Amino acid sequence: MTFAIIKERKNPPDRRVVFSPSKLKEAASKFPDAKFIVESSDVRVFSDDQYRAAGFEVKDDVSEADVMLGVKEVPLDALIANKKYFYFSHTIKKQPYNRKLLVAMLEKNIEMYDHETIVKQSGARLIGFGRYAGLVGAYNGFRALGIRDGLFNLPKVENLPDLEAVKAELDKITIPPIKILLTGTGKVAKGAKEILDYLKIKEVSDALYLTADFTEPVYVMADVMEYSKRKDGKVGDKYAFYKDPTGYESNFMPYAAQTDYFIAGHFYGNNAPYLFTREDAKQEEFKINLIADISCDIDGPVAATIKPSTIADPFYGYDPQTEKEVAMDAKGAITMMAVDNLPCELPKDASEGFGEMFLENVIPAFFNGDERGILKRAKITNSNGELTERFKYLSDYVKAVD
Repeated sequence: MTFAIIKERKNPPDRRVVFSPSKLKEAASKFPDAKFIVESSDVRVFSDDQYRAAGFEVKDDVSEADVMLGVKEVPLDALIANKKYFYFSHTIKKQPYNRKLLVAMLEKNIEMYDHETIVKQSGARLIGFGRYAGLVGAYNGFRALGIRDGLFNLPKVENLPDLEAVKAELDKITIPPIKILLTGTGKVAKGAKEILDYLKIKEVSDALYLTADFTEPVYVMADVMEYSKRKDGKVGDKYAFYKDPTGYESNFMPYAAQTDYFIAGHFYGNNAPYLFTREDAKQEEFKINLIADISCDIDGPVAATIKPSTIADPFYGYDPQTEKEVAMDAKGAITMMAVDNLPCELPKDASEGFGEMFLENVIPAFFNGDERGILKRAKITNSNGELTERFKYLSDYVKAVD
């Protein structure tokens, strides 16, 4: 079976890749029945020559491959019929802008495996760039703080070679005695926590965070049962919440009254209560003045996130009273960082980490009869031009008229 690392063709260019040269070499040695080829690219963080030096053939035409491995959506005219594809298709939530992509894959009899649908039997994701989104998002928030308050001037992550260089920049700064709230407990939140811990910011309990004042910077990591509560006053259950959050309401305002910098690293599910609304942000007790919204749901659970920002222009201000965008340092504004493709800023580390997960969880499934059911669960479309049983709910999306 032949696997191809395909060129990223989406704009703006994404420099990430499924496998670094060293990880691809490891894959080739672990699976001698697999052949790996690389499509030539002047975009990705690792050069063609680095892949050649690792022993791989680099070609302009990789149509001989059975399995195509990419990161971002593949343009319609670049899709090759009757192949297996892995990439983030952004179709499983019925995203309107990618409906034609799913239709095209069905028409071309492509077997589509979305990186987002590579999950355990429990539904927990096995691979992704979440950790790197958390790392970059938390750093960017501190960068905004430094610029806005004239405290320090951190460089952009995209101008640094790797995570070690990011940490070297953090060594140069001092954080004022602010209170930081981090929501979530998954890969994104843990990535953000790495930055907080690297800065030696003290982690405190919810009880202390909500009641005490500090002379040093502190943070609290709040899980969904801390910032949500049952409407009937009974004790909440995290797993029941995940199944059906309709009986819950937000318990975020006690945190908002004590927080300077909010890092949104949580996963937001359908029908879950918003963390705070635009009306909440107008209240006098709402003290948050800086938000790094890594989850980046527009007009969603973090009401101040009224638009995504970009790597080129990562910050804007949200005026709670007018509900409008203002300058990031405008008086009374909440400074917002809502970049929706954060891992792109750290392509080398993100690619190396992603390849590790992909090699551990996905490549073996092609050679062990898919004993863990990973490929079966991940497959969205069949080679006969039909949706798989698991993704039949996309039928109306596919048939919709633009």
